[in-house]
Amino acid sequence: QVRLVESGGGSVQSGGSLRLSCEASGDGYSLSWSMGWFREAPGKEREAVAVIDYNGLRRYGDPLKGRCDISRDNAKNTLYLQMDSLKPEDTAMYYCAAKRDAWRLFLPETWDHWGQGTQVTVSS
Repeated sequence: QVRLVESGGGSVQSGGSLRLSCEASGDGYSLSWSMGWFREAPGKEREAVAVIDYNGLRRYGDPLKGRCDISRDNAKNTLYLQMDSLKPEDTAMYYCAAKRDAWRLFLPETWDHWGQGTQVTVSS
């Protein structure tokens, strides 16, 4: 089983920054997998924040477009999400995800492996 463990969440004020990390481990995981960050706020659907495929191609969803950067350190099997200029509406549980293919990356239901999530709270 592939294990994904997020870290880096917390409470920040509006305009602040956070850097989320996701460490992947376990048999089966490889560098050819796609990875991504999603978020889910209470009462709202899970939505894609940013995704990155095996070739390093990055795509950003609307929520934090222009205010975040996704990257991966293949040597460490770690995914990162740098978030800047955070707003109260960014408050949500942020999840790391991984899957073997590189199709339909903005659709949460197509992803197979998920971390437990890390809470991000942005105050006014």
